[in-house]
Amino acid sequence: MKAVHFGAGNIGRGFVGLLLHEAGYEVVFADVDAELIDALAASGRYTVHEVGEGARDRVVDGYRAIDSSTDAAALLDELKTADVVTTAVGPTILRFIAPHLVMALRERLADAPPLAIMACENAINATDRLRDEMASLSSPEEWPTLASRAVFANTAVDRIVPGQAEAGLDVTVETFFEWAIEEAPFGSRVPQIPGAHFVADLAPYIERKLFTVNTGHAATAYFGFVAGHERIADALADPTVAEAVERALGETSALIVAKHDFTESEQRQYRATILERFHNPELPDTVERVGRQPLRKLGRHERFVGPAAELAARGLAVDGLLGAIGAALRFDVPSDPESVELQELLRSRDAPTFVDDVTGISAGHPLADRLVEVVAARQVGD
Repeated sequence: MKAVHFGAGNIGRGFVGLLLHEAGYEVVFADVDAELIDALAASGRYTVHEVGEGARDRVVDGYRAIDSSTDAAALLDELKTADVVTTAVGPTILRFIAPHLVMALRERLADAPPLAIMACENAINATDRLRDEMASLSSPEEWPTLASRAVFANTAVDRIVPGQAEAGLDVTVETFFEWAIEEAPFGSRVPQIPGAHFVADLAPYIERKLFTVNTGHAATAYFGFVAGHERIADALADPTVAEAVERALGETSALIVAKHDFTESEQRQYRATILERFHNPELPDTVERVGRQPLRKLGRHERFVGPAAELAARGLAVDGLLGAIGAALRFDVPSDPESVELQELLRSRDAPTFVDDVTGISAGHPLADRLVEVVAARQVGD
């Protein structure tokens, strides 16, 4: 069995690539970082170091590495005969992967098993997004044939891979992980990946993860940044920050329980587990790393605005999430291009225009006026 994984960064090596390797797949890493690809090819092995209860080291070897920006032909050869394709590149990069996959499906033998395509990103239905990018590169006449040669399955992934203290191929990760994959698209051909679990309905898992782990992590980063903390663990040790994060997660938990079959007790325990993970002092994550790309995190279907919009429409509390959004607006880090752009947008746009452009919430939505108030307060120097 062979798996091509796009994205050889820390998450690719320390999570998805590791689980595919342990499932018995021959792993091919594809990335545009020439230095990283050269290092992987030269080494032939790296170690994933776990921290936390039950931690152990895991060695990944027997892989190959391809520079997808300069060796498209070699990548195409691998994709044509692959069983599985996964990604961990960031949702906005999926459009650059789509052309490679379209070419591979065009050349894939008609009687070959369908290529299992799974985008493992921190976004809802990222695989659907990748599929749509691929379809846009085809024609209405050709696409049904190409689509029949693949299976597109959405996933929900969760593992904290902090900024690494040392350069190199080895990766430090937490022991906890979750990789949920929707089962229905595969029919009777479900891939054998022991580290993952296949579920009948992925939506509850995606939203529970996005609106608890991602919301909580980012909220900790932004509240922690405003309070002057450097590390995530130190931020949560601050009672004021911890209370603000708990308030935001209490609101997202109310939405998750209202929408899905998780009980209040189950969600309370899940939330406690997530916060305990953030407290782990052996994961030296910083508020600046976790908080980077604030514009994306303030998007319409992202970790703050997404749940806040649904809660507001249901007439439920959103004060905690609005507080997190207000903190995100104060994330001013010159080394992060999105932070720089965010601050420029706050200076150049009036509050209603900013809300519409950045959050996708238009006038008349139950959340719109509250968001405008938060943005206006930031613009006058709250």
